[in-house]
Amino acid sequence: MADLNSNGTGVESTLSMEMSHPNAEIIRGQIFEVGPRYTKLAYIGEGAYGMVVSADDTITSQRVAIKKISPFEHQTYCQRTLREITILTRFKHENIIDIRDILRVDSIDQMRDVYIVQCLMETDLYKLLKTQRLSNDHICYFLYQILRGVKYIHSANVLHRDLKPSNLLLNKTCDLKICDFGLARIADPEHDHTGFLTEYVATRWYRAPEIMLNSKGYTKSIDIWSVGCILAEMLSNRPIFPGKHYLDQLNHILGVLGSPSRDDLECIINEKARNYLESLPFKPNVPWTRLFPNADALALDLLGKMLSFNPHKRIPVEEALAHPYLEQYYDPGDEQPSRSLSLKPYGVRISELFNNLLPICK
Repeated sequence: MADLNSNGTGVESTLSMEMSHPNAEIIRGQIFEVGPRYTKLAYIGEGAYGMVVSADDTITSQRVAIKKISPFEHQTYCQRTLREITILTRFKHENIIDIRDILRVDSIDQMRDVYIVQCLMETDLYKLLKTQRLSNDHICYFLYQILRGVKYIHSANVLHRDLKPSNLLLNKTCDLKICDFGLARIADPEHDHTGFLTEYVATRWYRAPEIMLNSKGYTKSIDIWSVGCILAEMLSNRPIFPGKHYLDQLNHILGVLGSPSRDDLECIINEKARNYLESLPFKPNVPWTRLFPNADALALDLLGKMLSFNPHKRIPVEEALAHPYLEQYYDPGDEQPSRSLSLKPYGVRISELFNNLLPICK
């Protein structure tokens, strides 16, 4: 609610907004025009790309989450919004967040905001790890669901590229769903990702080393590295590679994995980066049992296979799911593939976003 100042303009401003938007509710100064179907809005959180609230769906009688995005404030927001909507309206999987409804105006001239309605999840893995330690059973079950979702994503020839605890949603029954596909890309090893780092700064801790060392050549193994970092964080309640900047991130990785072998250096196609690594003093690896003395031995075995410096030696998602650590959950017949997606991921005009929303908006 707006603050009341000496002349009462805060209240007048709020009343004015409510009168001009009869189907709207105001949450922390933000207008949500989602009525009459969605009512009783409550604040959940917000980030760079918009605010999220919970609401009652008067048609289904379910509580849902509504994300308000203002994509036209910045070209990058526009690209991320279309990319996420394009992917999530085609994906259908238990471990990937769904889109239940999209609300927008009928004219591009009036279009300021897009509202994406999704199922409501009570928390995320980041918040959970801030408040409690996980049992081995919980770690195993969460990891299985993450990998199950990643297998589906990769079967569509898509890289998520931003897997981290805050993008793993959880509910009270421990169901897990992967969210935030705004940085996702078609898997294209020849694409130059030079601009990738500029939009990827906030998630440095979960970045595969080849992302920092090469401008192209990324494969699905970058997501496996991120899952390995998440597994390590579930085992210890702290990030395994909390780098403060580019070089510090590399030093954290080498401080645990040790100096890369001659064979591993061959995967670094950037000559300057390879020369830099070769110039560093030798570092031995730190045994996983020293870092995680109370962890399940099978969990550590899988962790080592995920956090391989060399992306070509990193375990693929299919083999990770079949690892003995996940034996109690693994069922290859229960992991349906997706059809390969065709995206235009590298540039989006505002008119293109509007036109692409036409077939999928109510």
